[in-house]
Amino acid sequence: MYDRDYFKGVSELFLDRLFDVAFVRPPGNSYVNCVSSHPERKEIDVTLARQQHREYVSILKEAGIEVIQLHPLEAHPDSVFMQDPALLGASRSVVGRFGEEARRGEEKVLIAELAGQRIKVGALRFMVAPGTLEGGDVVVTDRGIFVGESRRTNVDGIKQFRNILADQPVTGVRTELMHLLCACSFLNNGTMIMAPDLVSPDLFPGFKLVRIPEHEAYACDALYIAGGKVLIPAGFPTAAAKLKDSGYEPVELDVSEFRKGDGGVTCLSSPIYKLF
Repeated sequence: MYDRDYFKGVSELFLDRLFDVAFVRPPGNSYVNCVSSHPERKEIDVTLARQQHREYVSILKEAGIEVIQLHPLEAHPDSVFMQDPALLGASRSVVGRFGEEARRGEEKVLIAELAGQRIKVGALRFMVAPGTLEGGDVVVTDRGIFVGESRRTNVDGIKQFRNILADQPVTGVRTELMHLLCACSFLNNGTMIMAPDLVSPDLFPGFKLVRIPEHEAYACDALYIAGGKVLIPAGFPTAAAKLKDSGYEPVELDVSEFRKGDGGVTCLSSPIYKLF
């Protein structure tokens, strides 16, 4: 369980969001060969994906987020999904170990790239076998960190993660999904957007919830960007309406080509969290 006292005042301390800097990586030509279970994965349009990625970057910049763009990696088709290789923090960063074996190696390239950046991340800590941990399973909130035990992240990975961030409240959450963020994500001020048919609200006690029906669960992979604005995929009217009813302003973006690659809006960036 998370420690309420530990995170008392976090919202005030970090103001409106938990990060101000994020890394992104445009898709390469090889993105068509990404690992995906989506029925339209063979119809990925890389040109359109690049356009959608540029629009994504523009939205982050307009929200005042400093975006650091890395080079495409043709040897790693899935590398546009920057969230997965590591969880980056201002004082500490955890380099994961992919549960999807085809993606292993992306993290090594990222480590080398981080060393040459003007903006530095916290000291690197590394996941080791048999542990697996992918960023899509890590939900950072103002009340603790939740890690999905999923198809890609295992119990040993969660144990290692908890040991690395021993002074942080880390809670494991069992899910049958590919990643925990497929069904829920943190917004701000103790509020989460969630598909309760896919992940139990009981696992997140004390949070205010924006509840989304299962048929629009893809929109639960949402990114809070600032000032009440939440970036969500276009085409999910119920999710947009529920966000508005909860006092948020949905910012809709067509991410069709990334959905075909089993990715969403949080997948496309790797924030540097101010929290740890």
